[in-house]
Amino acid sequence: MTAAATAEARLAELGIELPDVVPPVASYVPAVRSGRYVHTSGQLPMVDGALPATGKVGVGEGLVPPEDAARLARQCALNALAAVRSLTGTLDSVARVVKVVGFVASHPSFTGQPAVINGASNILGEIFGDAGVHARSAVGVAVLPLDSPVEVELLVELAE
Repeated sequence: MTAAATAEARLAELGIELPDVVPPVASYVPAVRSGRYVHTSGQLPMVDGALPATGKVGVGEGLVPPEDAARLARQCALNALAAVRSLTGTLDSVARVVKVVGFVASHPSFTGQPAVINGASNILGEIFGDAGVHARSAVGVAVLPLDSPVEVELLVELAE
């Protein structure tokens, strides 16, 4: 991203329209602002109110392929950015992405969680450039809400 490019301009250049904020499926809010930081709740890869895939990530029949799960992690990140924008009004107020936490509902033999969560990390880098480089955790779990294959949460710092 060039110095003159903004996050909102990059979204347009990439042909990305952020989705509407996904309504919570339990007792929480999509994002909370605390001072200069916005913490998002874990975001599922919802598209038009539904999960495009369910189940465990892994290699084999009946499992969500890792490449598909990476695309779902990308969608989770876009849903998280929509939650951020709902509080800030614009992604141009984001100074940097501080942390990404990704959860992958994994078949017991699957150990490729980092590659799956790259789907989220890579799109953040495309949108924010150097400000999108972040600390990260990629965690394998037994199950996620609604049998989602992935879930991603963000911590972003806002400009002063």
